[in-house]
Amino acid sequence: MKVVNPATGEIIADLPSDTSVYVALKAEKAREAQAAWAGLPLERRLEPVRRFGRLLEEQRDRLARILVSEVGKPVAQAGNELQGMQARIDFFLENARSVMAEERKLDDPAQKLREKITHEPLGVIANISAWNYPYYVGSNVFLPALLAGNAVLYKPSEFASLTGLAIAGLLKEAGVPVAVFTPIIGDGGVGAELLRQPVDGVFFTGSYATGKRIAGAVAGRMIKVQMELGGKDPVYVCDDVDVAAAAPAVADGAFYNCGQSCCAVERVYVHEKIAQPFIEAFVATVRGFRVGDPLDPETYIGPLARNEQRAMLEGQVADALRKGARLLCGGKRIDRKGYYFEPTVLVDVNSSMDVMREESFGPIIGIQAVRDDPEAEFLMNDTEYGLTAGVYSKDRERAERILAKMRTGTVYWNCCDRVSPRLPWSGRGHSGLGTTLSTYGIQAFLQPKAWHLRGT
Repeated sequence: MKVVNPATGEIIADLPSDTSVYVALKAEKAREAQAAWAGLPLERRLEPVRRFGRLLEEQRDRLARILVSEVGKPVAQAGNELQGMQARIDFFLENARSVMAEERKLDDPAQKLREKITHEPLGVIANISAWNYPYYVGSNVFLPALLAGNAVLYKPSEFASLTGLAIAGLLKEAGVPVAVFTPIIGDGGVGAELLRQPVDGVFFTGSYATGKRIAGAVAGRMIKVQMELGGKDPVYVCDDVDVAAAAPAVADGAFYNCGQSCCAVERVYVHEKIAQPFIEAFVATVRGFRVGDPLDPETYIGPLARNEQRAMLEGQVADALRKGARLLCGGKRIDRKGYYFEPTVLVDVNSSMDVMREESFGPIIGIQAVRDDPEAEFLMNDTEYGLTAGVYSKDRERAERILAKMRTGTVYWNCCDRVSPRLPWSGRGHSGLGTTLSTYGIQAFLQPKAWHLRGT
């Protein structure tokens, strides 16, 4: 499997893919190792995760450069992802014990009856992860899974395999047995082979289309299936905002990581009273984004991770212009080596256009003026996705009234494109099912056992 640097188009590594025989062998070894791992005292599972966190910090620069080389993420943003890992690790370490603790529900001496709940691991987990935030989205699964006593068959995206192997190496160095956390390397065909193994849970992060195929592949097996899928995340900018502050904040939410975030702002609705000054400030911000070499610390927009995404973005631009939109900046590939696409802003858009309906996952945004809050609410909910929605307003009550009507798993007031380890991360509709992060994200890797104990 060839690894390509998206900033140059050059092959930087040639990795052996796992064959069906190797995938089956790794799954068998994981099954054999899981019981012993689960049988360790919890502290013996907590300590390797602590060491993993320390290793991430010590090797941050090296790991960031690996991530830049295969995904194209600007080095400053890659460093931010690695730095942000510590908060996730700390949360899981601090909360694992209480979530996994035995719960006493009844102790009735008169009836000699006791009721309690214990928590057991699912067993062997298939973790099929994503390339855009490989540390964040991967650790949302494999860290609580390991702490809960599961073994993990970890398939990084083929676009982030070097990072996946680096993660596996650090966990091994930290003390996690190789058979308990095993990387599976390859493309979608290797992922399909992983799904054929007798695993106890499938946890996938990626597109709705792939998630739907995975769900179909394991249907009928009665195992835990969890999907963190895409979004078409809207933001509504009310007429009472400070435009000079709101426009750059929303632009950052739309274009950070070249727009390649499941919770990136993908649609903007702005009250017609401030639409013109907001759009002017927004475009000025976008024109100021530095496009360039992702290894340059000053670069804000790097290349797209996948070359084929540029054709999809060109299609969205063409569709919008054909249906009456106006292009204020960008709209085409950049004439340089690598998979670059101009930061693109479209206005006079509407919900018939692909750019306002289909996930873009790139440096492109449509901005639509609306008459009032009810129109904004309707348009924000006019989607099959349901990941996040945001409102910018000085009035908290107004914002919360609008956000309460959003059919999304996460809502934002005066912020966007934000994830916290303390809060559950979940989607509605085509944005997935199940929950990561928060204490719910630890419970996802446990199954309760009910105990009815009557003395004689």
